[in-house]
Amino acid sequence: MTASGRVPRAPALLPAAVLPAACGAGPPARPRLLFAEDFTGSTLAAERWVTCYDWNVDGCTNAGNREQQWYRPEQVRVGGGEAILSAVRRPTPGSDRLVHPWASGMLSTGRPSWSGRPRFTFTYGRVEAELLMPREPDSFPAFWLMPASRYTPPELDVVELIGGDGRARSTVHWRDSHGRARAWVHESPARDWSERFHHFALDWAPARLTWSIDGEQVFTVTDPARIPHQPMEVLFTLAMGYPGPVPEQVRSAELRIRSVRVWSP
Repeated sequence: MTASGRVPRAPALLPAAVLPAACGAGPPARPRLLFAEDFTGSTLAAERWVTCYDWNVDGCTNAGNREQQWYRPEQVRVGGGEAILSAVRRPTPGSDRLVHPWASGMLSTGRPSWSGRPRFTFTYGRVEAELLMPREPDSFPAFWLMPASRYTPPELDVVELIGGDGRARSTVHWRDSHGRARAWVHESPARDWSERFHHFALDWAPARLTWSIDGEQVFTVTDPARIPHQPMEVLFTLAMGYPGPVPEQVRSAELRIRSVRVWSP
């Protein structure tokens, strides 16, 4: 944050004209914009976004990670061209009959309920967003993709900050030939990701996964066994209490999002 209170902008999202063209005979194919969100106005576009996982019953959480938050729609606000996911230390009863020490926000292009239809999914292409990430210890902000089938793996994590160590993680999750869950993680050098917005992107092709940060390629996967081939939803989550309980002196955290784009291959 600058002294004036304005956050410096990250490099602009790539226009279609400069994205990589598909190879093959004849003129190169031009990527097509499939999904665009600039968070204009003051309300969330309900036709594009939901504020919980598919198992939404008056809110939700990810019990598998033993996270401390209960996601609530009021913890997502829109204004100034941004969506802000806000985590606050506040006892929050969940429909799981537990009282969670944190309330937080998330966004997904998935289903509003288990039996609903996804707002948006895609198979192959480029997904990108500008994020200003929290630095609080044991906060867990993430920008990721999960299958429209509701079950993971596979899973593609464009970026995660785990525990406040400042290392941006890019991850592919898959199942091996024996059905065991596997993951390959790349860690970018530690830094303070809360100083300004950064541009995170994943290019997903049938034979290659490529992650980039602020236009610089940081991680590539070409093993066919690790690349998913099914429709995926886009998610932004701000979990708290992973990998350990949040220190008592931490009272809040924010993940700020702007300029989400998905392009065809």
